[in-house]
Order: sequence, then C-alpha cells, then structure tokens
Amino acid sequence: MTVQGNHTTPGRYMAREIGEAGAVFAHAASQDIDPAVHGLADRQAFYTVARGSSDAAANILSYEFMRELGVPVTSLPPSVFSIGGGVSMRDAAALIISQSGASDDLIHTARGMRAKGACVATITNVPGSGVEGAADLTVPIGAGEERAVPATKTVIGSVGAGVALLSALKPDYGRRAADGIAVLAAMEGLAKDWHEALRAGLLRARHVYVVGRDTGLGTAHEVALKIKECCAIHAEAHSASEVLHGPLQLATNPLTVLVLDSGAPGTADSLDTAEARFRDQGCDVHRVDAGLPGLTPATAAAAILRRVYPVILDTALALGHDPDNPATLSKVTRTR
Repeated sequence: MTVQGNHTTPGRYMAREIGEAGAVFAHAASQDIDPAVHGLADRQAFYTVARGSSDAAANILSYEFMRELGVPVTSLPPSVFSIGGGVSMRDAAALIISQSGASDDLIHTARGMRAKGACVATITNVPGSGVEGAADLTVPIGAGEERAVPATKTVIGSVGAGVALLSALKPDYGRRAADGIAVLAAMEGLAKDWHEALRAGLLRARHVYVVGRDTGLGTAHEVALKIKECCAIHAEAHSASEVLHGPLQLATNPLTVLVLDSGAPGTADSLDTAEARFRDQGCDVHRVDAGLPGLTPATAAAAILRRVYPVILDTALALGHDPDNPATLSKVTRTR
C-alpha cells in the first residue's frame, strides 16, 4: 500500500475496482439462475426499484427487458411502499437492485411488493442482506468488497446480473449475449488519445450534458452521477430525443457534451442528430461507444462504463479530489 502521510493514495481503491469490473461482469452475467426464476415468466409487467447508481443499472436493464420480453418495464419510487400504502402488484414482477441490500426503504419496498402480489427478484452484492431476505429470488453480483465510495464494479456487475436473469427468462437472448460477455472480461479503457481528449474536455468543463438513448440513457445517468460525485462538476443526463427540446438552450453557454452510443437498434439517427446540433452550437462534443462489435445493448452499456470510468477517475485526481472518499458522501446511504 502506498501511503501519503496518514492517508492511502487518492483513488487507489477506485482504480483497482474499475480494473476488476470486466471480470465481475463476466462472472455475474454467466451464472445459472435458480429454476424459480421461471415464476417470473408469465408476469405482465416489471417494476424496477433502486437508487443512485443502482437505478442507472436498472434503467439500462429496463430497455433490454422490454425489447426481449415484450412487456412494460418501468421504475417505481421506493416511497410508494416505504412511506405510502403501496399499489397493486397483481401479475407483476419487481426487480430491486441494491449493492448493499441494507437500505431500509428498499427492504420495506420488497416486503410491500410481495404483500401486494409481486414476485420479487433482487440483484445485490452482499449475501444475507435485508433486501435479499425480503425477496423471492436473489441474483448475486459477486463483486466482493468494494471500498471506494463511488460504485464501479458493482454497477457493471449489476448489469451483468440482469443479463443473467434475462438469459434465464429468454435462453435465445443468453446465446446472443454469450460472446460479448466473454470479450468484456478482458476489456481495457479508452485508447490513450481518446482518454486524454475526454479528460481535457472534462477539466475545462463547468457544465456537462451526457446524452444517450435506450440502454445508453441509463449509462448516461450513471456517467453524469460519477462526474458529479467524483469531480464535483455539474452534469446532467438526457435522452437524445428530449435534449433537443428545452435543454438545448443551455448550449448558448459553454457546454461539454458526452454522447454515449450503446448501439441499440434504431438509436443511431437521434444520436447523430443530437451530436450535430451541439457541434453546430460550438459545444465541446465527445462521442463514446462500446469499442467492440456484436455486443447486446446492455453489454455495450457496461462496456461504455468500463471505458469511461478511468477518465472520470483521472479527471477527479487532476482536480485535487480523492474519489475514494468524496467529502459529502458515504458508501451506504440509508433513506426512507
């Protein structure tokens, strides 16, 4: 361990955990799900429940589940159950994602959803957690300990666990996803010139738009969140279709734009249009894709995160922040 005074080297844990993320994804995505998963197969809707980075992973998975299963998948606020009296979950499934599984609101929600008729599946990294105890089925992330406050390998691993769950529900999807799962395990970050260009852009930035579509939208939410919590730079995530409405007006001020392309079907035109409009306005625009062909859109989203996390880490360090321990944050946030 490298030590500076009484402190470990800033960003040491985050760097290590980013490096482990590809293998975590491959392990999580390749696991065999308990046959009880097939109790989810006849459900007419899925509701995801999560907060923060876990909610970004849930957003990524929601598009993949809708495309493959043909049923609606949408996010439900935990407060509907943790504060309110809940809603009917008849014929519905719930997918609760929580890295720690310790948040009281998510535990209340899992119990409430089951009581209202849902089959509850959870994705979590801590065996025996409260959320796991309240669920019907657990799909473990299996990332091991994560010491940096900003979650990285558990976010990518959450997407992998969702890929495994979807593969169990639709085996044909699992066959299509298999090659990409293996490739992602060995993935590195952006090539040096891309890394340096994006880092320089973030170092200049005061306001950042992160733009995506389909599985790229959840990816954009996660990247924007990481820019905020690691670099203390204002960042917002937007859909490529929505950003050209009111939010485009902010391009009249200096604006850095990251366009994230997960290769989801039908999204190229809107991403191209958004990129062109921001460039026309003189914005500093950077486009990032998965860097690998033939990935399913959820796996491509995980690959984009694996490529961009190291840039955010290096930017934070250059700005004098310790991304392992952001000043105002803690690893487990307990909300109600």
